[in-house]
Amino acid sequence: MNAFSRLWPVLGSAFGLQAAMAAIFVPQANEKYYDLSGAMGFLSTTFVSLYYPALKAKLWEGQNVPLPSFSSFAPRQLLLSAALGIWTIRLGSFLAQRAIKAGGDTRFDGIKQDPVKFTSLWVAQATWVFFVGLPVYLSNILPSHLHPALSMRDYAAVGLYAGSLIFEVIADRQKSAWRHAKETKQHDEKFITTGLWSLSRHPNYVGEVGIWVGIWALSSASLRTAYFPSGTFAMAAISPFLTYQLLRNFSGVPPLEMSAEKKFGDDLKWQAYKRNVSVFWPWGPKE
Repeated sequence: MNAFSRLWPVLGSAFGLQAAMAAIFVPQANEKYYDLSGAMGFLSTTFVSLYYPALKAKLWEGQNVPLPSFSSFAPRQLLLSAALGIWTIRLGSFLAQRAIKAGGDTRFDGIKQDPVKFTSLWVAQATWVFFVGLPVYLSNILPSHLHPALSMRDYAAVGLYAGSLIFEVIADRQKSAWRHAKETKQHDEKFITTGLWSLSRHPNYVGEVGIWVGIWALSSASLRTAYFPSGTFAMAAISPFLTYQLLRNFSGVPPLEMSAEKKFGDDLKWQAYKRNVSVFWPWGPKE
């Protein structure tokens, strides 16, 4: 229980930031900064999970103590925090630039004008920030001297994270390049079918799931120490599980597939693409 009590500041920071953002942007019915706020949430909660004890001693208890240096953290804490930071900055900036450039986000059409529904999305984002980042936050609240040394399994987890991140970046860049070529009249294709998009209809989401599996795996040795109650490692698996469920069954694949079906349902090329290319995992089920 004592271990989990150190998560309360992290939880508070996750919901506090999104509440502040909602207070600013809900009255404006402005969704352009929603994804940027999510990115800021991951960065702030990671910072709190690492530095809260020192901040509490310095700001609330009046102790004249410096903030811990990087060398005072365990290598696993630094790797996990860096992995989360790299993912956050990369994806957050990508989504934010896209929304700002487009002047908004069509996902929020019909929602942002309803203050209650729009506010609920900011609450949902805070919940997402907390549970998806949970393996990192749990590892960060574990005192640095209790972390096991890195092993080959941990290096394999870092490799899975890095490979999945590269996979996602390539997929996003291929889609962006394809869209730019279409806008400049270099082709008249209705949808992308090349590159990684010839292996999966949503390869960027495949990379996203792999990223969080890698982060969870990297946290595993620390979450199995006696500091945490039995089952903490399994509990932290909510991170990749929630990511997969959201992308595969709720806010990711279903609305995109539905939209594509409305646009291209009668197109023979689209029908062939659906028959030959997996909806999610490369070479997996088509539906």
